[in-house]
Amino acid sequence: MCGFAGYLKADIDPAEGHQVLTRMADAIAHRGPDERGFDLREADGLGLAHVRLSIVGLGDGQQPMHSIDGHLTIVFNGEIFNYIELREDLRQRGHVFRTASDTEVILALYAEYREDCLRHLNGDFAFALWDSRTKRLLLARDRIGVRPLFFMQHGKGIAFASEIKALFELPGVTPCIDPIAMEQIFTLWTTLGERTAFDGIQELQPGHMMIVEDGRTTTRAWWQLTYPRLGDIAPAVPMHQACEQARALLEDAIRLRLRADVPVGAYLSGGLDSSLICALASPLSQGPLNTFSVNFDSHEHDESSFQQQVAQALGTRHRSITCSLEDIANRFEQVVGLCERPILRTAPAPMYALSGLVQQAGMKVVLTGEGADEIFGGYDIFKEARLRRFCASQPKSQRRALLFRRLYPYLHGLQSQPASYLASFFGVGQDRLDDPLFSHRPRMRNTGGTKIFFSEALRHKLKDYDAAAELTELLPDDFKHWHPQDQAQYLEARYLLPGYILSAQGDRMAMAHGVEGRFPYLDHRVMEFAAELPPSLKMKVLTEKPLLREMAKGLLPQSIQSRPKQPYRAPDSAAFQGDFGRALVADLLSPDALATGGLFDPSAVAKLCRKAERAPLAGFRDNAAFIGILSTQSLLRRWVTNRKCNPQAA
Repeated sequence: MCGFAGYLKADIDPAEGHQVLTRMADAIAHRGPDERGFDLREADGLGLAHVRLSIVGLGDGQQPMHSIDGHLTIVFNGEIFNYIELREDLRQRGHVFRTASDTEVILALYAEYREDCLRHLNGDFAFALWDSRTKRLLLARDRIGVRPLFFMQHGKGIAFASEIKALFELPGVTPCIDPIAMEQIFTLWTTLGERTAFDGIQELQPGHMMIVEDGRTTTRAWWQLTYPRLGDIAPAVPMHQACEQARALLEDAIRLRLRADVPVGAYLSGGLDSSLICALASPLSQGPLNTFSVNFDSHEHDESSFQQQVAQALGTRHRSITCSLEDIANRFEQVVGLCERPILRTAPAPMYALSGLVQQAGMKVVLTGEGADEIFGGYDIFKEARLRRFCASQPKSQRRALLFRRLYPYLHGLQSQPASYLASFFGVGQDRLDDPLFSHRPRMRNTGGTKIFFSEALRHKLKDYDAAAELTELLPDDFKHWHPQDQAQYLEARYLLPGYILSAQGDRMAMAHGVEGRFPYLDHRVMEFAAELPPSLKMKVLTEKPLLREMAKGLLPQSIQSRPKQPYRAPDSAAFQGDFGRALVADLLSPDALATGGLFDPSAVAKLCRKAERAPLAGFRDNAAFIGILSTQSLLRRWVTNRKCNPQAA
């Protein structure tokens, strides 16, 4: 795991190239605290910088790395989990290796297959590879978007980096918030396509490659998540048979992800997904598996009792850290700076604390349970969509609407609401059943309500732009032929997973402490297997992930195996009730700060702040608005407002 940055034919004085690369490397130094390297080729207009976190090939994996013949050069962030098998195959094809690293395998694989090498890789990665013979630059990103890769046009050339902040170190770059990105984030939680929060800076999409050659740039997908058409869905196989196949794939995914020249631990939330990973990883671990958890003072958010049950049952070496309200407020601005985009929840802050605990334990790698909900059907939003369709068949029935209480047993305020309120809140009858975004419309309405705080100037810039309409246009041609369950899962896996969960709560928080997260459920073989499963094996009535529950029998305590899904959440506005939190809010959301930023209506925000001062905000919309505005103002102060006054501000 590492970070890299570079440029090709950018508008940079050759005499300043090394200085620019050094600044870019400094900006992402947290991603690679062990080593750094540079490659500057003035004749080609190429500059490469790399910061390294040593995990595989500790003594000989330095980068930028060159092929034996010197024609190929790579900077690489991530891990290739099947590198041992690939290296053996390449040796049989005549390739010679000088190192034990997975990085050199990519060079040999490219020499053999060119860009088709990507299809052979099982890993989480982003890399830039330069071919000096053809003067060709290849940028590539893993299938589901675990590792980040950003780029921008700079002069007549291109610059790229593992994090946006490195691109801010280029001469002439003035950060500016993209208004379209604001509309997207405050509707969908994430941006769409190649757009980022900053105007002019783009993100290579998951499963995509970019080739820069002869002044031309070509971008295309090399892998796409897809599902069978309704008429092509395979007949339901017996549960035990599907479970055996899924377990074999998942166990092999874990086996590959335990490969490292350093110890590998695991996150343990106490839910089914991470607990199952720990149960399958424990027998493969050398000694007791090291597990790590985050706890909360708030009973509503704390899962420590479940974590202890699993740790005791599996005999893991367990460590936990308690994240208080004050901790969230104290870390908030640092977390936002790592995310490099507005966030609508404080959930990344406890994950930042958790990765710090892993670092304190002297470890660099952890397995995590992310991805299980997206590919095996675990989210409440999937059950919610199914129930909304069910209620639509008898719209006048009051009893059916009461079923919504079953969806969220952990939201106590919902349990006492009458059927009419529940039907209205969940949008029963409000959306067409053939709407491709049917499953996500209630979330979009609830999140989109936060935009009442946008300033008139921002509203004017957005005019009639509709983020949901753009999302609809981006859907695959075959999307309309998929089962509704598969459609809903695609929307989560393709957009929210890489755009928010794997980024804001995953890569950025872990890499802030030099920790690499690995995701067995997101092994492409597991994802492709799950996509082909009949929907009945991913949701049984209103029971989520029946296949994983079956797999957990005999591996986990019954209380965990049958436990209803409780999504990971953290306190939001409540975290800013203390002295430091109140001071931060007063600073970032002052009328002057809001007027300077120009994105929000000071009067409307002032009312929201007064409401939050009296008591923690209760509703989703108000909490999302409060955190979204606060995080946006933090971004503005760090990279936009400050830089207008001081171009060297970090």
